[in-house]
Amino acid sequence: MKTVAVVGASLAGLSAARSLRKRGYDGRLVVIGDEPHRPYDRPPLSKEFLAGSLGEADLALETDDEDLRAEWLLGVRATGLDGPRRAVRLDDGGEIRADGVVIATGATARTLPGTAGLAGVHTLRTLDDARALRDELALGGRLVVIGGGFVGAEVASTAYALGLEVTVVEAAPTPLAGPLGAAMGGIVSALHADHGVRLLCGTGVKGLSGESRVEAVLLEDGRSLPADLVVVGVGARPCVEWLAGSGIELADGVVCGTDGRTNLAGVVAVGDCASWYDPRAGLHRRVEHWTGALERPDAAVAALLAGGAVEPAAPRPPYFWSDQYGVRIQFAGHAAGADSVTIEEGARDDRNVLAVYRRGEHPVAVLGMNQPRLFMRWRKQLAAAA
Repeated sequence: MKTVAVVGASLAGLSAARSLRKRGYDGRLVVIGDEPHRPYDRPPLSKEFLAGSLGEADLALETDDEDLRAEWLLGVRATGLDGPRRAVRLDDGGEIRADGVVIATGATARTLPGTAGLAGVHTLRTLDDARALRDELALGGRLVVIGGGFVGAEVASTAYALGLEVTVVEAAPTPLAGPLGAAMGGIVSALHADHGVRLLCGTGVKGLSGESRVEAVLLEDGRSLPADLVVVGVGARPCVEWLAGSGIELADGVVCGTDGRTNLAGVVAVGDCASWYDPRAGLHRRVEHWTGALERPDAAVAALLAGGAVEPAAPRPPYFWSDQYGVRIQFAGHAAGADSVTIEEGARDDRNVLAVYRRGEHPVAVLGMNQPRLFMRWRKQLAAAA
C-alpha cells in the first residue's frame, strides 16, 4: 500500500495510525478530522475538565516526542467515499485517493427536536461542547440533565460538586438498565439520591420552554421543571451519513467482521461508528467505549495490511468505567447475555459491590463499584474465557 487514509482524528483514528506504523507500514499516511483540534481524551470532558481540575493540555493523547509521519487534515470534513476508487471526498473540495481506508468518524450526540438556537441547552461530546458547558456551570443555578445514562450521570455528579441544584430526568423506569440490567442499574443510579440529586424516572420530556434562553423542562406527565441550564444526554448516533452511496454496508453504523473489515476490500472501520460482529453473541454491535477505541484498531489494521489473510481473534469483552460522586464504577462484558446476577462482595447500601453476571454457570459480565482489585481479576477471567 502506498497511501492509507484514516478518516477520523479522535482516539480510534489515532490508535489506527499508531498501529499502522507499529506494524511496519511506511507509506503515505493521511489523517482527516472534522474538528480543528489534535486528538484529545474524551472521558475527562464530563468530569475533571468540566470541573476545572484538568486543562486542555492535559487532554492531549499524543506524546511530545511522537511523530507518526502523517499528514494531518484537521478542520476538514469527509463528505463522501467513492468505494471502488477508495477516494475520500472532502468539504473543501479536495479528494484523497488511497489504497486503504480506515473509517473512524465516531458518533455525534443526539439532540432534542426544536432546541436549536435556544441558549442554555447543551450536549456533551466534543471539546468545544465541554468548553461551553463549563463556562455556564461556573455561573451556578438550576441544572436539568435529560437522560440518566453514564454521560448524564457524570455531568450531574460534576455539577453537584460545583454547587448547582441538579435534577436528572430519565424516561426509562430504571436508569442504566440497558448496559447494567435493571437490578444493578438501580443500585448504581441510587448514587444520585445518596447525594441529594433529584432523579425522576419513567417520564419523558415533552419539550423546553423559554424565548431566547431555556427557562423550564416540560415533562410528558404535565410537570414543569425550572431550569437555568439543560444538558441533553440521550445517546449518540454513528457518523456514517457521509458514506451513503459508497457501497459500504450500513446498519446502525458500519457493518464489519470480527476484525473490522467491511464489505469493500481495503476498507475497515473502528471506534464508535463501527458495528463489529461478535461471534459469542452471533450479532453485530457497536462498542462505544474508550477501551474499544484503543484496542480494536490494531486488529483492523492487521487485517487491512494483510488483505484479510490473517485469521481474526475474537475481540476482548468490552470494558468501560465511570466516576460518579466519588465512586469508581467498572464494567466488562455484556449484561444482556446474562440470566442471573449475584453480588459476590460488598454491600449495595455502601455502594462498594462486586457483582457477577452469568448465563447458566458461565460468567458473561462483571460490575464493580469501588472494587478495583477484585474487578480486574474477574475482567481477566472473562477475557481468558473469551
